Amino acid sequence: MAEDFEKTEPQLVDRLIAINRVAKVVKGGRRFRFSALVVVGDGQGTIGLGLGKAREVSEAIRKAVDKAKRELVKVPVVDGTIPHEVIGEMGSTKVLLMPASPGTGVIAGSTVRAVVESAGIHNVLTKIIGSSNYHNVVKATINALLNLTSPQEIAQKRGIELKGYELFKS
Repeated sequence: MAEDFEKTEPQLVDRLIAINRVAKVVKGGRRFRFSALVVVGDGQGTIGLGLGKAREVSEAIRKAVDKAKRELVKVPVVDGTIPHEVIGEMGSTKVLLMPASPGTGVIAGSTVRAVVESAGIHNVLTKIIGSSNYHNVVKATINALLNLTSPQEIAQKRGIELKGYELFKS
């Protein structure tokens, strides 16, 4: 009977964006530590970002995945793309995301690609403006996705009824 009420977790897929090795110089030599940046997503508009640090690579990745799963956010995905053009910023990095027609694919660098594919966006055009530091690029991309508003939200704010837009049903 307990099996019937199992807690079902959404199928989250994690993508490793970068691993960084840092060294602390001590009297006896160097002490190495690793940091891992991971993005997780369910492919249906839910994404999370995590940064893990540890003495071992595998432990850093595990910590990053755990943090990413704790910080999940929902972004609007409309017919495999984004509802409108948006710019996200972090530090001196700006990431421009533009909707694309079906069949275009994800035209993006590796860091932006990991984030948008984890969110379930299959058709999008992107451009990184400014610094291409992967920490800032990932955070700027997530900021851009969080700045998106669905057509339903816009109609609700304006106090009008959304009709004739079957494409935007989510």
